[in-house]
Amino acid sequence: MTSMTPRTLERSTVLAATPDQVWAAIGDFGGLADWHPYIQPSTIEDDADPGVPGAVRVFSVNGEIVARERLVARDADARWYRYVLLAPVMLPVGEFVATLAVHPHADGAEVRWSADYQGADEVVPQVESIFGDGTYGAGLDALRKRFSEG
Repeated sequence: MTSMTPRTLERSTVLAATPDQVWAAIGDFGGLADWHPYIQPSTIEDDADPGVPGAVRVFSVNGEIVARERLVARDADARWYRYVLLAPVMLPVGEFVATLAVHPHADGAEVRWSADYQGADEVVPQVESIFGDGTYGAGLDALRKRFSEG
């Protein structure tokens, strides 16, 4: 058995928009599907407020739960939120904590989507592909399109 090692995953992009415009588009923990082209709409468990830490968003495909994520921190003034993956997790990773943040940038706004997690060497390429490229990268690409058409 290979040991779980601390890892970091990060994707970022710079958008020609103000940080507030970008945050208005992506800052809703319950609204990921509103701007991400490949994410199914989520539901918030127990009718919780998606802006309050503790809220859990659930993603289902054909009635089967494929992912659950709990909001652990959110700072609307600083334009970021942090969440953890809950069971079921499709990859053998532990302590997956992700942050979606918008920062001021000379050319507008930088969106940084990152995660810290525990994983063996052999899982890193899958995490980079599925989360890094398939989720984070695809979402950032969609934001680049959205804010370049404005």
